[in-house]
Amino acid sequence: MPVKDYIRERFFPHLWCPGCGHGIVMNALIRAIEALGLSKNEIVMVSGIGCSSRISGYLDFHTLHTIHGRALAFATGVKMGLPELNIIVPMGDGDALAIGGNHFIHAARRNIEMTAIIMNNRIYGMTGGQYSPLSGYGTLATTAPYMNIDHAFDVVQLSIAAGATFVARTTTYHVQQMTDCFKKAILHEGFSVVEVLSQCPTYFGRKNKMGSAADMMAFYRDHTTPIGSKKKKENPDLIERGIFVQKDLPEYCRAYDTVIERAKGKGQKG
Repeated sequence: MPVKDYIRERFFPHLWCPGCGHGIVMNALIRAIEALGLSKNEIVMVSGIGCSSRISGYLDFHTLHTIHGRALAFATGVKMGLPELNIIVPMGDGDALAIGGNHFIHAARRNIEMTAIIMNNRIYGMTGGQYSPLSGYGTLATTAPYMNIDHAFDVVQLSIAAGATFVARTTTYHVQQMTDCFKKAILHEGFSVVEVLSQCPTYFGRKNKMGSAADMMAFYRDHTTPIGSKKKKENPDLIERGIFVQKDLPEYCRAYDTVIERAKGKGQKG
C-alpha cells in the first residue's frame, strides 16, 4: 500500500518545523503498520496537544485529538469499550510526563493493551521552547535562560517502575530499529512504551548550540549504543537503546472480562 494511502493529504504540507524529527517517527510508524498488515479500520490513534500530537491529524486512521495530557485517559476509554482495536498514543514530553504524568504511570500499572510513543525532543516546541521534564539539568530554554536546574526523568526507568510490560528506546537516526520496536510494541499484549529521541533544531538545538537537524541526529548516532554493549562499559555516559523489557502479565481488558463473568455469577467456585 502506498504511503499516501495512510495519510490525510488535505492536511499537507505539514506544520512541523524544517528538520523536526516527528516526521521520521510518523514514517517509521506507517512502515511498521504496513509490515504488520493491519487494516486502517483496526487502528485508533489518540493524541493530546503538542507538536507530536499533530500525527493523529495527518494519519488516516480512526483518530481522537483530545485535550492536553489526557490522551491516555481517552485511549483507556476506547480500549475498554472496543478491546479488539489497536490503540496507538503518540505523545510528547508534556502529554506523557508533565500534565499527563499521572495518567501515564497508572496506564502502565494497569497494563492496559496500547502503544504509547513518547517523542522525546527535550522541549515544549509548540508553545515557545519552554523546558520540560525531559530537558535535563544544565540545559537552556526560553523559560530557563540561565540554566535549567531540574533533573530529567529517565523514561525507560520510569516506565519499568510503573509496570509497563514492554519498554524500548530508539532514536530518529536509527529508523530501522524504530520500525522494529513499533512492530513489537503494537503486537505486545500489554502496555507498551517506545521512547524515541527526536530532534528539535528550532528550539532545543538552537538554544543549546547543538547545530542543525543533521548534527543532532549525528549526536544520537554517536552518543547511543545497543543495550549491554562493550561501548557502554567503556563510556557509561552513552545512552542505551533497544528493548529493555518484554514480559507477559495479565492484560487489563482481559482481566476485566473475568470480573464481569464473576459478577454475573459465572466462574464461581463452589
